[in-house]
Amino acid sequence: MQVYRVTGHVTLSRVHPSFQGCRLLTAESHGHVLLGKETPADSDMLVIWDDLGASVGSLVAVSDGAEAAQPFRPAVKPVDAYCAAIFDAIHIDPKTVEQIE
Repeated sequence: MQVYRVTGHVTLSRVHPSFQGCRLLTAESHGHVLLGKETPADSDMLVIWDDLGASVGSLVAVSDGAEAAQPFRPAVKPVDAYCAAIFDAIHIDPKTVEQIE
């Protein structure tokens, strides 16, 4: 799971039947910012499935890859990234960051 910041909404003109009623959001990786590092120039935008009601600017925990489809089992959804949590706040101990580096 990784931390992302929601940057916008996705609107589809044609929807796959398994996507009926879903919300898709765009998000960018935010973990590096939490550790006091600069945003990488090659940072990619990710489209995430949201059932929790995240809004633009929200920090969210994102599960991606094969794990992203697990909350929907036994239904099959073509999902690569799923919003698993919305953070109210994240506090990181500076000593912990020093140990990571």
